[in-house]
Amino acid sequence: MAKQTVSTLDAPSSPFFSQAVRSGGLVFVSGQAPVDPATGQVVGRTIQQQTRQCLTNVRAVLTAAGSSLDKVLDATFLLAEEEDFAGMNEEWIRWFPVDPPARHGARLPIRPGGMRISVAVTAEA
Repeated sequence: MAKQTVSTLDAPSSPFFSQAVRSGGLVFVSGQAPVDPATGQVVGRTIQQQTRQCLTNVRAVLTAAGSSLDKVLDATFLLAEEEDFAGMNEEWIRWFPVDPPARHGARLPIRPGGMRISVAVTAEA
């Protein structure tokens, strides 16, 4: 099983981790922040807007890996505030209206630059 790193200019990047790693028929997407890849700035003030940007970034990385949102098996989300859970779900269901992936979440320990959410996924390649 060869490990292949995935990168795209259509999602934020970091020198500290790969946007995704593809191996064994799976794509492991690193946590995506609500950051516009063109500006490097956090997008949106509401949890819905920030969730949308996270999932836009996830979709871009999956596309670069030859996968897609409909192949997502598992998702992890980190929220800054528990009160944002309902609003996050409002946006989430728009992206995964049928057969949503398994999912788990936790509280985001830090909030750099107003970030309220981060989303990571595992998908079929």
